[in-house]
Amino acid sequence: QVQLVESGGGLVQPGGSLTLSCAVSGSIFSIIGISWYRRAPGKERDFVARISGAGATNYADSVRGRFTISRDNAKNTVYLQMNSLELEDTAVYYCAAGYGSANSRKNDYWGQGTQVTVSS
Repeated sequence: QVQLVESGGGLVQPGGSLTLSCAVSGSIFSIIGISWYRRAPGKERDFVARISGAGATNYADSVRGRFTISRDNAKNTVYLQMNSLELEDTAVYYCAAGYGSANSRKNDYWGQGTQVTVSS
């Protein structure tokens, strides 16, 4: 069984930065891809970024250049560094796990989410 736990959400001002963490249990961490999604109030869940088991990355156009996804296989953790945050980045952020390349959108496991609020 794979379990994912997000942390690091909070309140930040526009232009600020925040780093989210996704801790993954299970021995498959080094070979599984991890994605971040977000759901803004009243909207559908959207893809944000993904990192494959091999370290290849993929980003949504809306965050490319501002967000960076990375993984630490020794800690079974994936990070989402978010810079230059905008009001539109306010959402619940979820991490998800699934086999496949950086372009894959298939996820078999999901975390519970962490709230990110960008407000002045």
